[in-house]
Amino acid sequence: MLKIDNLVKEFGQLIAVNGISLDVDKGETIVLMGPSGCGKSTTIRSINRLIEPEKGSVVFDGVDILRLNGDELRDIRKRIGFVFQHFNLISRLSALDNVMLGLVMGGMDRETARSKALEAMRKVGLENHCDHKPSEMSGGQQQRVGIARALAFEPELMLWDEPTASLDPILVREVLVVMEELAKYRASTMIVVTHELPFALHVADRIVLMDKGNIVEVGMPSKVFVNPASRIGQQYKELIAYQMNTGAQTLAGKRIE
Repeated sequence: MLKIDNLVKEFGQLIAVNGISLDVDKGETIVLMGPSGCGKSTTIRSINRLIEPEKGSVVFDGVDILRLNGDELRDIRKRIGFVFQHFNLISRLSALDNVMLGLVMGGMDRETARSKALEAMRKVGLENHCDHKPSEMSGGQQQRVGIARALAFEPELMLWDEPTASLDPILVREVLVVMEELAKYRASTMIVVTHELPFALHVADRIVLMDKGNIVEVGMPSKVFVNPASRIGQQYKELIAYQMNTGAQTLAGKRIE
């Protein structure tokens, strides 16, 4: 489905992605994790060339995306959905029009675009909010419109760049529920950059841990978070243990300082 080989991205003297390689199978949900600045977002943005890497290859369905010209790249991006940290909605348009816009701009007739947009809004649980403007919606709802916008293209590959990072904690869950449902039904292959441990534990087929531009560990959540082979994996294991311990103490009625 997707094969990344020796991907390198530099920003001046900083090597953000240091020759990483990764194979992703069709229908698989991969979660990229690691400390801030380790190269996760740069990696995922390089897949569809929102960032241009220095070298390497990104082969999607037999085609090296890094070798495509402008028209070819635009065509293949229609098969790859991308959900950003920020909503990037057009404030003067309704939620449905925001979802339809990319389809219409790509040449689809409005009736077909509207039908696909309505179905995408239904998938994210916002079929009753189609006429709402972004300013009339919560942050979680706006991000779900952003997800619907990507889903409307019926992508074979979905890329998620910390989709809950801009949300208040109370709104995070509604977005994660949508993501979990999509992963469960295997509507598309998914690569997710996130710091949300519960999501990674429940949904990921494989965890990819990164540090300083390198992949330091790859494996099932049950392996990476239980018997880690890397320093980063050990830190996540300790974090999970701490969260479980503090949660148990809180339920027992003890005050946690």
